[in-house]
Amino acid sequence: MADKIRLLPEVVANQIAAGEVVNRPSSVVKEMMENAIDAGARSVKVNFRDGGKDLIQIVDDGCGMSPIDARMAFDRHATSKIASVDDIYALHTFGFRGEALASIAAVAQVELRTRQEGDETGTETLINGGTFAGQHPVACAVGSQFFVRNLFYNVPARRRFLEKKTTSATQIRTEFQRVALCNPKVHFELYNNDAPVYNLAPGSTAARIVDVIGRHIRQNLLEVEADTSIARIEGYVGRPAAAKKRNNEQYLFVNGRYFSSSYLAKAVLKAYEKLIPESCTPSFFLYLTIDPSRIDVNVSPQKTEVKFADEEAVWQIVHAAVRETLGKTGAVPMMDFDEAPGVEIPVLRQGAVYGEPRAMSNADYNPFREEYVDHAAPQPEVEFAGFDVPYGGAVPPSNVFREVASSFGTPALHEVPGDADDEVFESAAFGGSELEFIPSASDEPQQQRLELDGKPRFSDVVPVGGGLAVARYGGRLVAADLRRARERVLYENYLVLLGNGSSVSQQLLFPERLVLSEEEYALMEENAVEFAGLGFDVDYCGGGAVEVRGTPADMPADAIDRLLYELLQAFDTPHDLADVRREKIARVMARNAARTAQRFTAAEAAALLDQLGACGDCSFSPSGKAVMAEITIEELRKKLG
Repeated sequence: MADKIRLLPEVVANQIAAGEVVNRPSSVVKEMMENAIDAGARSVKVNFRDGGKDLIQIVDDGCGMSPIDARMAFDRHATSKIASVDDIYALHTFGFRGEALASIAAVAQVELRTRQEGDETGTETLINGGTFAGQHPVACAVGSQFFVRNLFYNVPARRRFLEKKTTSATQIRTEFQRVALCNPKVHFELYNNDAPVYNLAPGSTAARIVDVIGRHIRQNLLEVEADTSIARIEGYVGRPAAAKKRNNEQYLFVNGRYFSSSYLAKAVLKAYEKLIPESCTPSFFLYLTIDPSRIDVNVSPQKTEVKFADEEAVWQIVHAAVRETLGKTGAVPMMDFDEAPGVEIPVLRQGAVYGEPRAMSNADYNPFREEYVDHAAPQPEVEFAGFDVPYGGAVPPSNVFREVASSFGTPALHEVPGDADDEVFESAAFGGSELEFIPSASDEPQQQRLELDGKPRFSDVVPVGGGLAVARYGGRLVAADLRRARERVLYENYLVLLGNGSSVSQQLLFPERLVLSEEEYALMEENAVEFAGLGFDVDYCGGGAVEVRGTPADMPADAIDRLLYELLQAFDTPHDLADVRREKIARVMARNAARTAQRFTAAEAAALLDQLGACGDCSFSPSGKAVMAEITIEELRKKLG
């Protein structure tokens, strides 16, 4: 019988390999950006058209290649990164397989222009579908310029099943962000159909995160840093309050390489346990530095999976580092062992025995023993705050609390009923004031509501500086916070606007371009009519990019990104909670618009308080803070002595 096994042609083998290494346009961008970084580039520019199917262009200012290297670079398993198998476990570069360029050239038309520093001319190399098409001298800058055209043109089945161009554009942007985040010292630019998307200047890690993700994340970053004998971890995590239901702002890097690990992601989430709702996830940007011999990056062709020799120890280090950062901000209570040695992140060693720190306590402690009595303290029989009932009397503790509160001038304290013997004390000094105590479950100072019969008006308004004004309200003297008053007025106006879907828009002199995540972009497109009704004039450019040309009237133009970010959080409320959603949106709009209020003339303050008097609630802003407080004669007399 005839022999059946035969060796595949090199072109066919490369096309098969391309299915693993290059499965979509974003894979081409990732591989070639990493090659540019390995070449020592300080500036990398990426441009793509038609979602990457028509053209992917990568320009860098790296070391460049000689004519021979430019030809050999497209051969399979040709690489300058390693020389032996041992080098795989001491990698300091992104690439090492020598498959990327060969795989890309096998399924596209590739043009390479490159020149080394010191050479008078460069070299242009052409590869079509894995076949060498020519090489000749050309004038070009130092570095390399790759043009990848008509991706998968010779593999119609693969090209037919590529994602639509908007999805491909999002995937390319994601790969661009990953490479840019782990190389903050490199200048990166990204263009979609020749239109700029990103222009990232070199800077610190924090600055790069803000430039890539958006300015809204600046105030939510908490620094993480830990150094052990196994791994060093640096980076940032988000505040618990900024956790989101759908969060793509989660990045792990090891030795400058992005990787995906649900195992280590759980270490971060475990640190946030009981700090955020179970349905929410935090942002994190963590950079691990580990001995290359203790990790294996040669797991998958995409090189996004990494194996750790000390996986459990790395999990503990990540968890402890994030937990410590949250503890420093007060989000997590920290324990302090007075007589125990310093707590160190454990390092796994064979045969080692570890002991837990001992918490010292005194089992014989009795606060009523004679030696604990402070004889210098005031006697308990001394009357307190002018009341006739001493601490040692028969007044229940709850009544003592009411007496203490009354001594500070709190009127008409109505509390949740307790025992049958409890009484409600009122301060006679207020003469029957109707300032009511508002119960709350929080520990914050309780707010007061000024309630009067009928619908009184403000009069004799006098601004006193600091955003405050003094006025008469129903015959009583009050101090009002004008910014909070404006917030209340705007809130009720926006509730009306959200009902009829019409608002005034002011055009920006210079439109602002913003890049959103895929989920945020989809959410904004889904609610485009509502955004227009609020007064936004927005162009949806695709690929997560939007161009804001107009904003609601009286809205500050210097914080558009923050406003849109907060609005998207409000729009994320389910449609079946329409009233809750409308109130959230109105609160966001009112809070941001009220920030512009700084100084008020007497006429402006009087007009604002007239509008406040027409609102349903004059006492509190939409966020629950007091808008005004009564100034009593008794308080003034106390001030005057």
